[in-house]
Amino acid sequence: MLRQGDALGETWLIIRGRAQAVVYSTEGQLVLLQEYGPGEIFGDIAEAVPVPQPADIEAVEDLRAITIPAEDFQQLIEANGELGLGVTRLLTSQLRRAADRMVERTTLSAVGRVNAELLRMSMPVTGGELVIRPVPVFSSLAIRVHSTRETVSRNISALERRGLIRREDNALFIVAPRRLRELVV
Repeated sequence: MLRQGDALGETWLIIRGRAQAVVYSTEGQLVLLQEYGPGEIFGDIAEAVPVPQPADIEAVEDLRAITIPAEDFQQLIEANGELGLGVTRLLTSQLRRAADRMVERTTLSAVGRVNAELLRMSMPVTGGELVIRPVPVFSSLAIRVHSTRETVSRNISALERRGLIRREDNALFIVAPRRLRELVV
């Protein structure tokens, strides 16, 4: 969608689907910086002049988005205090998620990051279990946690052997969420 270094002058609002901001490390490894979903924004928000895009923005699902010239978006925010407050909350949430990822990358093991991401991706179901639908693609999960596909695969297999998670019908069930939380180290 957007390439690192592109000069932007617009705000993007995702209507449907997901996108992610990624860069390549000096070793050529793909690094996930941020994920965006429906109702989230990225790009120039209120810049006086277009600024270079800091990362590639890629659609990871069928995506529908609208673009608004940054100057027009800034005027909308200035004219509507509730919109400005909503944008502030949204950007604060995005910043918090980015900070959480940075903390996890520096303080958790690769296995701990995988476990934390599984918990983050899950939704509650009956009986105290959690579910992730569909089962995450291991290579995509590895990018999300700044690890390798092999590490993700080994960890999920180990969790299945221990009875903490199970796969069925294109879903991954977290059978023992409390025990999995204990393994976020």
